[in-house]
Amino acid sequence: VDTARAKAFTEDCIRQYDVRTPGSETEAGALSGGNLQKFIIGREIMLSPKLLFVAQPTWGVDIGAASAIRRRLVALRNEGMAILVISEELEELFELCDSIQVIHQGRLSPPLVTRDTRPEEIGRYMIGAHSTAEKVPA
Repeated sequence: VDTARAKAFTEDCIRQYDVRTPGSETEAGALSGGNLQKFIIGREIMLSPKLLFVAQPTWGVDIGAASAIRRRLVALRNEGMAILVISEELEELFELCDSIQVIHQGRLSPPLVTRDTRPEEIGRYMIGAHSTAEKVPA
C-alpha cells in the first residue's frame, strides 16, 4: 500500500466532502454518523465508478449531511453518472431519481418517470393496489 497516496486520497475526500474530523489519521469508526456517511460516499465517488449503487444514502444522518449528500448525488446524476438508489423515503427518491420502481410482495412495478408521477401513485404500488407489476424471479 502506498501510504502517502492513501493519505493524500483521504485528505482530498475529507476536504471535498466536508468531513468533520480532527485529521486524516482518525479512524472511520470514530466519526459521527453523518461524517462517516459523507466520507464513504465521497470515497466511492472519487473512485469514478460508472455505476454508483446507494442504499438509504441519508438514513440516520443530520439534515446538513443529508443535504450535502443529496446535492452531490444530484450533481453526479446531472453529469450523467448512473446511480441506483434504494430508499424508503419518497422525498429522497423524487429528488434523486429519474425513474422509480417499487417492489411489493415479490412484484416489481413498471418504471415510473419521476417528473410524470405523483407520490400517491407510488403509494398505490407500495400497497399492491396496481396489478401491472411483474413477478420478480427468486
